[in-house]
This record gives sequence, structure tokens and C-alpha cells, in this order.
Amino acid sequence: MVNYILEVLDKGKTILYPTDTVWGIGCDASNEKAVAKIYEIKQREESKSLIVLVSSLNMLKKYVKVPKKAIELIKETTKPTTIIYTNPKNVAENIINKKDNTLAIRIVKDDFCRKLIKKFRKPIVSTSANISGEVTPKSFSEISQPILSSVDYVVNLRENKISTKSSTILKIDGEDIIVIRE
Repeated sequence: MVNYILEVLDKGKTILYPTDTVWGIGCDASNEKAVAKIYEIKQREESKSLIVLVSSLNMLKKYVKVPKKAIELIKETTKPTTIIYTNPKNVAENIINKKDNTLAIRIVKDDFCRKLIKKFRKPIVSTSANISGEVTPKSFSEISQPILSSVDYVVNLRENKISTKSSTILKIDGEDIIVIRE
């Protein structure tokens, strides 16, 4: 299954997959056309950024300069935490927040996601599996038909899992940590 998912991602296509939080719509975060398709599926403006998943701190460092404060947070936190970084590189331009040149990235702890990203060797987009503005589905059964029929591949894993929480989102501004979403 993982090899097939890698093929799908390599071809610039989209997946629906379980993450360490909620079900997500994903693609190769370095492929501009694939990212554009995610915005289209979600009916979301490109000015609203997406979250990107990486498999490790070493991988994270390929895409952003990681401040010391972020490394401390990453090591301390036990729950899924996304951090907004400035000046990302080596990712699709349309995934970067144009207003302040930032990108939200999370190092996943989930085994499936971590292994998938590690084998893919590139970051993967992770945005909740819903049309923009609608309620985030807590389980696979709550994902709407328009989403299911819009993605290129649905990962057949943990369809009975119920997730009640999205990741915490933090932004580091100098020495300050700003909570964007708890």
C-alpha cells in the first residue's frame, strides 16, 4: 500500500489519509499543481495557508531555519503541535503565506505518516478533509462525498478512528510564543 501511495504522490496527485490528528487531504508539498488541486478540492482561497508534515527535525531543517525556541518546543511537546516558521524554502510557492512569508509545519509522531513521509523524502500537505468553512470531520464516516470523490486516492487505514482535536498551532516571534490555535 505505501508504495502505491508514493506513486500517487510522485505523480502530483492527492490523497485522503489519517494523520496524527484528523483525516487529512494531502499531496507533495513541493508540487505547485498538486497544492493548487488541494485548494480547489477544499474550495479555499490560496491566501489561506495549509499545514505541511515532515518526518523529523533533520527533514524540517531542509525547509526552514529552525529557531532554538522551536527545537525546545518540539522536544517538550507530547501532543501534535504545528509551528509557523518564516522564510520557507524548497516547497511550492503557493503553499507559502504571501502576507508574511511563513509556513506552518508539524513533525508527525504517527507511525504511518512518519514512515510514508520518510520514504517519500519530501514534505506532505495536511489539511483537514472538509470543504473550507465546514466542520472538520472527526472520523472517516463524517467526510463528505464531494471530498471523497475529489481526491485521487483514499488510504484504507483506521477508518473507525475518531479524532476530536486538530493540532495546536504556535508561532514563534522572537522570544514570544503566540498561540494561534489551541
